[in-house]
Amino acid sequence: MVMGGVLIRPIILTVCIYVFLKFIVPNLPHSAPLPSSLIFLYLMLTTAGIVIFATLSGASKDAFFGPILRFLTGEGGGALSSARYLVLALFPLLVGWQTYGSTASSDAPPGENRTIHPAPPGEYTGLSNPVPKTLDNINYGKGLYASRCSPCHGNFDGKGFAAAGFTPPPANFKDPTTIAMLQESYLFWRIKKGGVGLPVEGMPWKTAMPRWELEMSDEDIWKVIMGEYDGAGQKPRTWDESE
Repeated sequence: MVMGGVLIRPIILTVCIYVFLKFIVPNLPHSAPLPSSLIFLYLMLTTAGIVIFATLSGASKDAFFGPILRFLTGEGGGALSSARYLVLALFPLLVGWQTYGSTASSDAPPGENRTIHPAPPGEYTGLSNPVPKTLDNINYGKGLYASRCSPCHGNFDGKGFAAAGFTPPPANFKDPTTIAMLQESYLFWRIKKGGVGLPVEGMPWKTAMPRWELEMSDEDIWKVIMGEYDGAGQKPRTWDESE
């Protein structure tokens, strides 16, 4: 059997899933670009599923791994043997090139200006939290935080159960260099518009955080902000301190 005959469908399936996650998902309504680490995770799960399906029986296992083993051992000779030597020669070269490209220092300027905390659009500048800071509102905001934000941001420390799947990792609100350095209006913008709302200079800190304006009202977002500051033991930066 031709080597690609049995492997062509798994390869096509893997490529299709990669194209869907990389290029189609970001363009779906209410969606956002997926982190590379999450795409890699999905591809590994796809590969695991393919291997499990291919080994359900002895015959399917031999049909799946047979061409791979014949290619690796050089059994069969001819063009297959030449392709084997070509792959064995190119693989270490590609690994070396990738390693060099990712670690070599360069004096070239970045392709674009980078800003960790880019300025919010004008309509968000100077906003103040209109929700009274009462215990009920703070607790209500903490409840929303627990259901919407804690899977990634955890107990305000950026260590939610889903945090490991994201690069960059979710913000640690207890860190004094995060929300304690920002005004509430900045958080309101970021929560409302999510990762897709960041301008170009926000790279490479663009995140997969969703646009919560689609799920929560403005009042609820302000309450979440109060709950975040209270739960993290931080206070928002005020306009007087920043000017």
